[in-house]
Amino acid sequence: MADETEVKGVEGAPAGEAQPTEGRGRGPRGGRGGDRGGRGGDRGGRGRRDDRRGNQEEQGEELIEKLVHINRVSKTVKGGKRFGFAALVVVGDGKGRAGFGHGKAREVPEAISKATAAAKKAMVRVPLKEGRTLHHDGNGHFGAGKVTLRSAPAGTGIIAGGPMRAIFESLGVADVVTKSVGTSNPYNMIRATFEALGEQTSPKSVAQRRGKKIADLLRRGGATDAVAQADAEAVVE
Repeated sequence: MADETEVKGVEGAPAGEAQPTEGRGRGPRGGRGGDRGGRGGDRGGRGRRDDRRGNQEEQGEELIEKLVHINRVSKTVKGGKRFGFAALVVVGDGKGRAGFGHGKAREVPEAISKATAAAKKAMVRVPLKEGRTLHHDGNGHFGAGKVTLRSAPAGTGIIAGGPMRAIFESLGVADVVTKSVGTSNPYNMIRATFEALGEQTSPKSVAQRRGKKIADLLRRGGATDAVAQADAEAVVE
Protein backbone atom coordinates (compact mmCIF):
# COMPACT_ATOMS: atom_id res chain seq x y z
CA MET A 1 0.00 0.00 0.00
CA ALA A 2 2.81 2.38 0.78
CA ASP A 3 4.29 1.85 -2.65
CA GLU A 4 0.95 2.53 -4.34
CA THR A 5 0.49 5.75 -2.30
CA GLU A 6 3.91 7.04 -3.27
CA VAL A 7 3.27 6.36 -6.97
CA LYS A 8 -0.12 8.09 -6.82
CA GLY A 9 1.42 11.04 -5.08
CA VAL A 10 3.95 11.52 -7.90
CA GLU A 11 1.38 11.08 -10.66
CA GLY A 12 -1.17 13.35 -9.07
CA ALA A 13 1.27 16.09 -8.14
CA PRO A 14 0.13 19.72 -8.67
CA ALA A 15 1.17 21.73 -11.76
CA GLY A 16 3.91 23.55 -9.83
CA GLU A 17 5.77 20.38 -8.83
CA ALA A 18 9.03 19.06 -10.32
CA GLN A 19 7.60 16.95 -13.14
CA PRO A 20 5.71 19.68 -15.10
CA THR A 21 8.42 22.22 -14.39
CA GLU A 22 11.22 20.01 -15.69
CA GLY A 23 9.25 19.08 -18.83
CA ARG A 24 8.44 22.66 -19.75
CA GLY A 25 11.79 24.13 -18.81
CA ARG A 26 13.96 21.69 -20.72
CA GLY A 27 11.66 21.18 -23.70
CA PRO A 28 9.52 23.87 -25.35
CA ARG A 29 10.82 26.90 -23.44
CA GLY A 30 14.42 26.04 -24.12
CA GLY A 31 13.62 25.52 -27.79
CA ARG A 32 11.63 28.73 -28.00
CA GLY A 33 14.40 30.67 -26.35
CA GLY A 34 16.87 29.32 -28.89
CA ASP A 35 14.48 30.15 -31.73
CA ARG A 36 14.01 33.67 -30.47
CA GLY A 37 17.73 34.15 -30.21
CA GLY A 38 18.17 32.78 -33.73
CA ARG A 39 15.43 35.02 -35.07
CA GLY A 40 17.00 38.00 -33.37
CA GLY A 41 20.32 37.14 -35.00
CA ASP A 42 18.61 36.81 -38.38
CA ARG A 43 16.95 40.17 -37.93
CA GLY A 44 20.26 41.74 -37.10
CA GLY A 45 21.83 40.12 -40.19
CA ARG A 46 18.99 41.34 -42.40
CA GLY A 47 19.42 44.84 -41.08
CA ARG A 48 23.11 44.83 -42.01
CA ARG A 49 22.28 43.52 -45.48
CA ASP A 50 19.70 46.27 -45.96
CA ASP A 51 22.28 48.84 -44.90
CA ARG A 52 24.73 47.53 -47.48
CA ARG A 53 22.09 47.61 -50.20
CA GLY A 54 21.19 51.16 -49.19
CA ASN A 55 24.83 52.25 -49.48
CA GLN A 56 25.11 50.68 -52.92
CA GLU A 57 21.94 52.43 -54.06
CA GLU A 58 23.23 55.76 -52.76
CA GLN A 59 26.46 55.28 -54.68
CA GLY A 60 24.49 54.35 -57.81
CA GLU A 61 22.36 57.49 -57.57
CA GLU A 62 25.40 59.63 -58.33
CA LEU A 63 25.45 58.37 -61.93
CA ILE A 64 22.92 59.29 -64.60
CA GLU A 65 21.71 56.28 -66.57
CA LYS A 66 19.97 56.69 -69.92
CA LEU A 67 18.41 53.79 -71.81
CA VAL A 68 18.91 54.61 -75.49
CA HIS A 69 17.67 51.59 -77.38
CA ILE A 70 16.29 48.07 -76.88
CA ASN A 71 16.34 45.56 -79.72
CA ARG A 72 14.35 42.30 -79.68
CA VAL A 73 15.48 39.38 -81.78
CA SER A 74 13.81 36.00 -82.20
CA LYS A 75 15.20 32.63 -83.15
CA THR A 76 12.94 29.89 -84.46
CA VAL A 77 13.66 26.53 -82.87
CA LYS A 78 11.92 23.17 -82.87
CA GLY A 79 9.59 24.04 -79.99
CA GLY A 80 8.70 27.53 -81.20
CA LYS A 81 10.41 30.92 -81.02
CA ARG A 82 13.14 31.94 -78.61
CA PHE A 83 13.40 35.66 -77.89
CA GLY A 84 16.44 37.69 -76.86
CA PHE A 85 16.97 41.35 -76.02
CA ALA A 86 19.84 43.75 -76.58
CA ALA A 87 20.09 47.03 -74.64
CA LEU A 88 22.15 50.15 -75.30
CA VAL A 89 22.77 52.32 -72.23
CA VAL A 90 24.62 55.61 -71.66
CA VAL A 91 25.97 56.42 -68.19
CA GLY A 92 27.48 59.68 -66.90
CA ASP A 93 28.14 61.58 -63.69
CA GLY A 94 26.97 64.97 -65.00
CA LYS A 95 30.44 66.42 -64.38
CA GLY A 96 32.32 65.59 -67.58
CA ARG A 97 32.48 61.78 -67.49
CA ALA A 98 30.36 59.48 -69.65
CA GLY A 99 30.40 56.07 -71.29
CA PHE A 100 28.17 53.69 -73.21
CA GLY A 101 27.63 49.95 -73.01
CA HIS A 102 25.85 47.14 -74.79
CA GLY A 103 24.32 44.06 -73.19
CA LYS A 104 22.40 40.98 -74.36
CA ALA A 105 20.17 38.62 -72.38
CA ARG A 106 16.95 36.62 -72.48
CA GLU A 107 15.19 39.20 -70.29
CA VAL A 108 15.09 43.00 -70.60
CA PRO A 109 16.18 43.86 -67.01
CA GLU A 110 19.19 41.56 -67.23
CA ALA A 111 20.21 43.06 -70.59
CA ILE A 112 19.96 46.57 -69.16
CA SER A 113 22.03 45.65 -66.10
CA LYS A 114 24.75 44.14 -68.32
CA ALA A 115 24.80 47.23 -70.54
CA THR A 116 24.98 49.52 -67.50
CA ALA A 117 27.91 47.60 -66.04
CA ALA A 118 29.75 47.76 -69.37
CA ALA A 119 29.08 51.50 -69.64
CA LYS A 120 30.49 52.17 -66.16
CA LYS A 121 33.70 50.37 -67.08
CA ALA A 122 34.09 52.35 -70.33
CA MET A 123 33.59 55.86 -68.97
CA VAL A 124 35.84 58.61 -70.37
CA ARG A 125 36.46 62.19 -69.28
CA VAL A 126 35.66 65.09 -71.59
CA PRO A 127 36.95 68.61 -70.79
CA LEU A 128 34.13 71.16 -70.59
CA LYS A 129 34.27 74.92 -70.92
CA GLU A 130 32.84 76.61 -67.83
CA GLY A 131 31.31 73.25 -66.99
CA ARG A 132 28.46 73.75 -69.48
CA THR A 133 29.67 73.43 -73.11
CA LEU A 134 32.51 72.19 -75.32
CA HIS A 135 35.79 74.02 -75.78
CA HIS A 136 35.73 73.83 -79.58
CA ASP A 137 33.89 72.24 -82.52
CA GLY A 138 34.45 68.63 -83.43
CA ASN A 139 33.54 66.00 -86.01
CA GLY A 140 33.01 62.29 -85.53
CA HIS A 141 32.63 59.43 -87.98
CA PHE A 142 31.80 55.78 -87.45
CA GLY A 143 30.43 53.47 -90.12
CA ALA A 144 27.81 55.39 -92.08
CA GLY A 145 27.22 57.88 -89.27
CA LYS A 146 28.70 61.37 -89.23
CA VAL A 147 28.14 63.93 -86.48
CA THR A 148 29.19 67.53 -85.96
CA LEU A 149 29.45 69.11 -82.50
CA ARG A 150 29.65 72.86 -81.89
CA SER A 151 30.05 74.84 -78.69
CA ALA A 152 27.26 77.30 -77.90
CA PRO A 153 26.72 80.36 -75.69
CA ALA A 154 24.85 80.15 -72.41
CA GLY A 155 21.11 79.68 -72.74
CA THR A 156 21.23 77.76 -76.01
CA GLY A 157 20.36 74.41 -74.51
CA ILE A 158 21.00 70.97 -75.95
CA ILE A 159 20.20 71.05 -79.67
CA ALA A 160 20.44 67.32 -80.32
CA GLY A 161 18.10 64.45 -80.84
CA GLY A 162 17.78 60.84 -79.88
CA PRO A 163 20.93 59.07 -78.74
CA MET A 164 23.09 62.21 -78.87
CA ARG A 165 20.85 64.04 -76.39
CA ALA A 166 21.21 61.18 -73.91
CA ILE A 167 25.00 61.50 -74.10
CA PHE A 168 25.08 65.23 -73.40
CA GLU A 169 22.52 65.02 -70.61
CA SER A 170 24.54 62.34 -68.82
CA LEU A 171 27.79 64.20 -69.55
CA GLY A 172 26.55 67.42 -67.93
CA VAL A 173 26.63 69.61 -71.05
CA ALA A 174 24.02 72.38 -70.92
CA ASP A 175 24.68 74.23 -74.20
CA VAL A 176 25.63 72.50 -77.45
CA VAL A 177 24.55 72.38 -81.09
CA THR A 178 24.84 69.12 -83.01
CA LYS A 179 24.07 67.78 -86.47
CA SER A 180 23.87 64.16 -87.58
CA VAL A 181 24.28 63.18 -91.23
CA GLY A 182 23.89 59.68 -92.58
CA THR A 183 22.56 56.70 -90.70
CA SER A 184 20.14 56.92 -87.79
CA ASN A 185 21.44 53.69 -86.25
CA PRO A 186 21.81 54.53 -82.54
CA TYR A 187 24.93 52.36 -82.18
CA ASN A 188 26.80 54.16 -84.96
CA MET A 189 25.56 57.59 -83.83
CA ILE A 190 26.77 57.06 -80.27
CA ARG A 191 30.17 55.73 -81.38
CA ALA A 192 30.60 58.66 -83.76
CA THR A 193 29.66 61.11 -80.99
CA PHE A 194 32.16 59.61 -78.56
CA GLU A 195 34.83 59.75 -81.27
CA ALA A 196 34.17 63.49 -81.64
CA LEU A 197 34.21 63.97 -77.85
CA GLY A 198 37.50 62.09 -77.62
CA GLU A 199 39.15 64.77 -79.78
CA GLN A 200 38.18 67.55 -77.36
CA THR A 201 41.14 69.33 -75.77
CA SER A 202 41.26 72.14 -73.24
CA PRO A 203 43.55 75.21 -73.29
CA LYS A 204 45.16 73.95 -70.10
CA SER A 205 46.25 70.64 -71.64
CA VAL A 206 47.49 72.33 -74.82
CA ALA A 207 49.50 74.86 -72.80
CA GLN A 208 51.10 72.11 -70.74
CA ARG A 209 51.95 70.12 -73.85
CA ARG A 210 53.54 73.10 -75.59
CA GLY A 211 55.20 74.53 -72.49
CA LYS A 212 53.40 77.87 -72.60
CA LYS A 213 50.91 79.82 -70.54
CA ILE A 214 47.17 79.68 -71.13
CA ALA A 215 47.00 83.47 -71.55
CA ASP A 216 49.53 83.28 -74.40
CA LEU A 217 47.35 80.83 -76.31
CA LEU A 218 44.19 82.87 -75.79
CA ARG A 219 45.96 86.09 -76.75
CA ARG A 220 46.86 84.66 -80.15
CA GLY A 221 43.14 84.33 -80.87
CA GLY A 222 42.80 88.11 -81.04
CA ALA A 223 41.88 88.82 -77.42
CA THR A 224 43.44 91.66 -75.47
CA ASP A 225 45.86 91.05 -72.62
CA ALA A 226 43.25 91.77 -69.95
CA VAL A 227 40.61 89.55 -71.56
CA ALA A 228 43.12 86.75 -72.20
CA GLN A 229 44.31 86.87 -68.59
CA ALA A 230 40.75 86.81 -67.26
CA ASP A 231 39.82 83.88 -69.51
CA ALA A 232 42.96 82.02 -68.49
CA GLU A 233 42.12 82.39 -64.80
CA ALA A 234 38.59 81.13 -65.49
CA VAL A 235 39.83 77.92 -67.16
CA VAL A 236 39.37 75.04 -64.74
CA GLU A 237 40.38 72.06 -66.90
